[in-house]
This record gives sequence, C-alpha cells and structure tokens, in this order.
Amino acid sequence: MITITAKDASGAVLARASHDSEALLCFDRSYATGDAIEIASDERHLWVQPDVSVLPGEVFLPEGRMTWRVPVGEHRLAYRAGAFTEKRHIVSARAMTAGEVLAVRCVSRNPADLRGDTDFYPHCTANVETRNESCFAARNVIDGLRFNTFHGEWPFESWGIGAREDAWCRIDLGREVELERMALTLRADFPHDAYWVRGQVALSDGAVIEFPLEKTGERQYIDLRPHRDLAAP
Repeated sequence: MITITAKDASGAVLARASHDSEALLCFDRSYATGDAIEIASDERHLWVQPDVSVLPGEVFLPEGRMTWRVPVGEHRLAYRAGAFTEKRHIVSARAMTAGEVLAVRCVSRNPADLRGDTDFYPHCTANVETRNESCFAARNVIDGLRFNTFHGEWPFESWGIGAREDAWCRIDLGREVELERMALTLRADFPHDAYWVRGQVALSDGAVIEFPLEKTGERQYIDLRPHRDLAAP
C-alpha cells in the first residue's frame, strides 16, 4: 500500500490518496510555508514525482516513509520560475518493479532531494555552498538536470564551491549497492568558469580513487569496480 498525504505546517491533513501500487493525488491549495507531502509505503523503492516542477525519479525509503517539504522563499530559485505557485497540485508515487530495482542504472539521481536532513535517499550534502544560495546547493548535483553552459539560475543550477580548495560533497545512497562507475558533469560556463583538473572519490568500504579531469562540458566517467558501497561522495 502507498499513501500520499498533503499536510500544512500544523500537521493538518489537506488531502490524501492511497493505492496498492500507484497512488495519485490531485488537490487545490496555494502552498504556504510549512506545507509538506508525506508518502508512506510498504515498498522501499518508489518512483515519485512530488510536484510538476520536479522531475520524476527513484527514491529509497529505509523506514517506508518520505517527507518532502515544499520549497519556499530563496529555496525556490533552484527550480523553474513560478515553481510551486500554481493552485492545483499533482503528486504521484508507484512501487518499482523487481526488474527496475535489479537493473543497472544511475543510483545517485534524485530530483526530489532537499537541502537539510531528509528521511529518503539518495541525499547530497557538502561542506560549502556558494553564498549559501540554493542555485549552488549540493542537491543540484543529483537533481537530474545537466544544463551546464550558464550558472546561477534554473535550469543551470549547480553545486558551487565558493572557491574553497577543500570543497567536498557527499552522496548517501541509504543502502548497499554495487558500483560500476561514476559520471561527473562539470560546470562549463566558459570563459567565466575555471575547471577542476583532478578529483578524488572516497568510498565507504575504504577505497580512495584519484582521477584526472578535462576541460569539457561532457560527462566524465570514473571506473569504480569492483565495490559494494553505501555512499559515493
């Protein structure tokens, strides 16, 4: 069973929908500060879309629940103009099939990821975000958008390191996975941007892998085999 519930800041229920395998919720409300979408599920692997302004994607719910806080204020700048301002909202959540769960895929992508603590995965955090602005937040690393020839606004949001030489980001996957490779897409707003020439990934099994990087806006792949891991920073 999957249940989607919309609640306000006080916890009052605004709308609810349930289904054995695919829940669909439609409700009318002008979002207010503190509103949230809660998803409860017997299955831990779900395909969700909490709002039309967010791409659909896979989430892992270790405790069978997900709380998605509706972005407000400056947090909305990492989304398209007018995001979350419509009066009518639709939310969907379905159980992933066994074939989908076992398939080789990008396990770090999560368009629904939020800044701050979350109860669902994948989740990306960092030790710095440029000027603490949402368009440079760590969550942008895994939001599914790879537009990288500009910066500072949707859909060109990115992770900004604030010129820190010790910058790092961490991707928590929430469960053990078997890793094959990692793909990095660097910001390529040239000539404004400089670019990284090397990087390092530390896996939770203790492996540390160093790799070179090139001046390109294309994906760059790093071989991670053979490793089983909980997180891939």
